[in-house]
Amino acid sequence: MSTVSPSRTATPASADSASADPTPVDPTSVDLASADSASTPAATPRPRTDWRLRFGLLSLIWGFSFLLIKVGTTSYAPFQVTLGRLVFGTAVLVAAMAVKRERLPRGARTWGHMAVAAFFLNAAPFSLFAYAELTIPSTLAGICNATSPLWGMVLSLVALSEDRPTRVRFAGLGLGFLGVLTVLGAWQGFHGIDATGTAMALLASLCYPVGWIYVRRTLSGTGNSHLAMTGAQLLLATVQLAVVTPLFTSFPSHFALVPLLAVAALGALGTGVAVLIQYGLVAEVGPTTAQMVTYFIPVIATAAGVAILGESIAWTTPVGAVIVLAGAALTQARRKS
Repeated sequence: MSTVSPSRTATPASADSASADPTPVDPTSVDLASADSASTPAATPRPRTDWRLRFGLLSLIWGFSFLLIKVGTTSYAPFQVTLGRLVFGTAVLVAAMAVKRERLPRGARTWGHMAVAAFFLNAAPFSLFAYAELTIPSTLAGICNATSPLWGMVLSLVALSEDRPTRVRFAGLGLGFLGVLTVLGAWQGFHGIDATGTAMALLASLCYPVGWIYVRRTLSGTGNSHLAMTGAQLLLATVQLAVVTPLFTSFPSHFALVPLLAVAALGALGTGVAVLIQYGLVAEVGPTTAQMVTYFIPVIATAAGVAILGESIAWTTPVGAVIVLAGAALTQARRKS
């Protein structure tokens, strides 16, 4: 479930984030943002409602990704769900590259950096969310995903010297983590919350800003298109999971249809189509507007988990989620020039 990177340079995508994983903004989402893509007008003006419809569709796709992960893991191992997700997602990107006659990037150094990016933006967070949802509700996973901007600010203090925080952003950081404690019911001793699963989901959300910062430092200005970089990144993540999965799982004795369809939808829609939609949004309305999808993902993930999967939530979940999102929004505030 992926999102838009805070980077001002062209970078590959982290779909799902996902993140489903749509990740808070990356979604989640996604590292397709660049300054010139935001400033370059679309060749043909679109109706005002057009981008809003696609924005809503992207929110739904990434919001439902956590539900699809949950359904997939009912019959398949987490690594298998992630591998299937990447296979279907990569297929969509490769098809898009074929239609647009795009070529994969060249150069061993570029591919080496993309392999690291693929690990932090796809292979690791996708797998961690899948493992997390073995023991925590999809609603909680969706909310943990929204903490990515909070982790991003913490890391930027160390890694991005030009990104100086303001008092407002510091306040957002504190507010956001207060929201996390509220969701988990810290004053009740985290009663009823699986610590390991929650830690995995939070670690997954941390992977996204780590990947964004790495990409910003190593892959800006490569001269390759966003689509080619994203396709190559997903291809490398697929290879990584193809190597790891047989080592930790056994081949399924049968293929349950509904979970298999969930994995296919998670990959084709939540990882493939979602990246293409977000790329179009960034190009048309800029990364600032496109990244607002982050604040809808946990809302949709919670609604889907409760309405479709019958997951129960305490009052701390919606209240904490609102606090987390408010804090995340404040951490994205920029100093007025």
